[in-house]
Amino acid sequence: MIESLHLKNIATYDSSGVIITGLKKINFIYGVNGSGKTTMTKYIAAPDMPAFSHCALNWKNTLTVKPLVYNKDFRDNNFGRGKMDGVFTLGQATKEQISVIESKTAEKQALKNNWVKSKETLDKQVQQKTQKQGEFQEAAWSEVYKKHENEFKEAFSGFMTKVNFKNKLLEEYKNNKTVLAAYKDLQERAKTIFGKVPLAITAIAVIDFKRLLEIEQDKIWRKKVVGKADVDIAKMIQRLNINDWVSEGSKYIQNDPTCPFCQQPTITADFKKQLESYFDESFISDTQLIKTLTEEYNRLALNLVNLLQQIEQSEKTNTNSKLDLETFLAYLKTFSTQVITNQELLNNKGKEPSRDIQLVSIKEQLEQMSLLIDKANKEIIKHNGIVSNFAKEKQNLIIAVWRYLTEDHKVIIQNFINEQANYNKAIQGIEQAIKTTVGKHNALSQEIKDLSKTVTSVQPSIDNINDTLKSYGFHNFSIVPFPGEQNKYQIQREDGTIAEATMSEGEITFLTFLYFLQLTKGSVLETNVGEDRILVIDDPISSLDSNVLFVVSSLVKEIIKAIKSDKGNIKQLILLTHNVYFHKEVSFIDGRTKFCKDTAYWMLRRNKKISAVQAFESNNPIQNSYELLWAELRNREHNSGLTIQNTMRRIIENYFKILGKYGDDDLIHQFPNHEEQEICRSLLCWINDGSHSIPDDLFIEHQDGVMDRYFQVFEKIFDHTKHKEHFNMMMGISAA
Repeated sequence: MIESLHLKNIATYDSSGVIITGLKKINFIYGVNGSGKTTMTKYIAAPDMPAFSHCALNWKNTLTVKPLVYNKDFRDNNFGRGKMDGVFTLGQATKEQISVIESKTAEKQALKNNWVKSKETLDKQVQQKTQKQGEFQEAAWSEVYKKHENEFKEAFSGFMTKVNFKNKLLEEYKNNKTVLAAYKDLQERAKTIFGKVPLAITAIAVIDFKRLLEIEQDKIWRKKVVGKADVDIAKMIQRLNINDWVSEGSKYIQNDPTCPFCQQPTITADFKKQLESYFDESFISDTQLIKTLTEEYNRLALNLVNLLQQIEQSEKTNTNSKLDLETFLAYLKTFSTQVITNQELLNNKGKEPSRDIQLVSIKEQLEQMSLLIDKANKEIIKHNGIVSNFAKEKQNLIIAVWRYLTEDHKVIIQNFINEQANYNKAIQGIEQAIKTTVGKHNALSQEIKDLSKTVTSVQPSIDNINDTLKSYGFHNFSIVPFPGEQNKYQIQREDGTIAEATMSEGEITFLTFLYFLQLTKGSVLETNVGEDRILVIDDPISSLDSNVLFVVSSLVKEIIKAIKSDKGNIKQLILLTHNVYFHKEVSFIDGRTKFCKDTAYWMLRRNKKISAVQAFESNNPIQNSYELLWAELRNREHNSGLTIQNTMRRIIENYFKILGKYGDDDLIHQFPNHEEQEICRSLLCWINDGSHSIPDDLFIEHQDGVMDRYFQVFEKIFDHTKHKEHFNMMMGISAA
């Protein structure tokens, strides 16, 4: 049975489309011509056509049944070729044969009913299983994820959706067998490892000051560097302690006899010889050593100060520095001052080699700074060790976190697993039972087909159609065999001529519907006589007179009665019509019953070229034609403007002219003044004109305002004739 339909992006159905849900055994859909009824029947007949790719059709329990559709396509396909297929039925079978087939069919139906019940039970089990999965998923999210989100969020990376987190929790519960860690331990480790990924730190450059200490301790600084003592002038130089002064001045003695000291011509060859002897090679060697060591000390000290200052600047900007920078800066400041002092002492020693100096010791400052650097580098090595093993440490922590979470919530996890196992076991059992039932059903279907094949016949259906035609006055044509072809038939006049080309529209309509009714009982294939089917009937009374309309209604009502009582192989009916009288007649139950749980009603409308549907469930919206006219007015905003004039005219005729004996002039004169009388007259002219012609497209596009104005005049007719209560009642307007 079809449960729902969704038509969109086809014909009068727009991109939103129309959805019909809650279809029952018997379904009545009323709609005026052009509202989309035929499109709906074409879709049900051939849902796989590319034109219907955006539409959807849902079957109850996913059990599909081949639909038998009566519409214009059915008439064209069966009566447009000059011949028709014979319909196989069980008409010539013996009572015993029919009894066997009926028994087998009943058994088959019982199997199908069991299948349906089993499928419903299966769906319920699957639904409950899915519901439990949803409940567990919500519990896992709220009681596990949300509870530990802040501290262990990185452990949940990749699983931060409800369904993924639930699946991961179940997987870890099953597979994670690592040693259980304490909650506080996990918290502490998470503070270090989770969060920003640490980066490796470059080691601080190690300082080398060995050579500086060696220069600092050289004996030359304490040595008084003087000339040779056994030269004649040595005694005088040493007695006057002018060794450094003479040494500096001797550099200016050249070949000029003028003394650089007294500026007198006293420099003789003997004096020059004595000076040269006094400042011998030992003196020259010592002074050169002083110069060399001084230059080396200054260079090494300057380089070391620069290096230490670079370390200072680098560690100041390093947010992850391991150096005790405050202490380091204190030592660096002292060291820099000491270097400046020693540079001054060395400079003096160079000028006065005979001076005895003692350099300030830089050993303690450099050793302390070296210790600070070594300590920092050890911390850096330790930090970098953590960095190099970070991925492994993080993974180990993640595993430990999941192990803790599954252990801490093992009760609800295990309960869920047990529930799911029970559901799976039940579902597997039901599926196996369904498989067995389907196997028996299919075997029985084949057996029924084989039995039907031996006893079915086409002739009874032909005889039935011909008898019905005669019973209702169609004596001038009948169905006869098509010459030269088995199980093919044609329509023939009493004089032997082929009747199809000369038949009236009403005759063809009635005949095709009778043929359709035979197909509901049988099939054009002798093996498919007993198959289940649903019927879709689209306006079966077009071009029929009123007498035949009641005949068709009676035939359809017999089908409805059989469907409601679950007799026969027709399981569902969807009937669509635009005829109010036919709808009223065929949907009539009895004089006492107003509702039927197996019946549903809809109204299909077309407004501004777009189809729309309104559901009425078990309430028949069409009680009589007069009420329908008012229903059209109540829904005028959703209906096409093409019919509004005709609707107003018919209401006025029914209520005022037929029942109330009012003519047009009588209604016009109910208005109090000439101006309003003319407005009423224009309304009557407008609705009479619109009832017998269709305005062009340009006029249609601009008549919304006209309709509103004339509707106000229409309302005033009831007001001035003292029938406003009737207007309010029919329009559903409550009293103020």
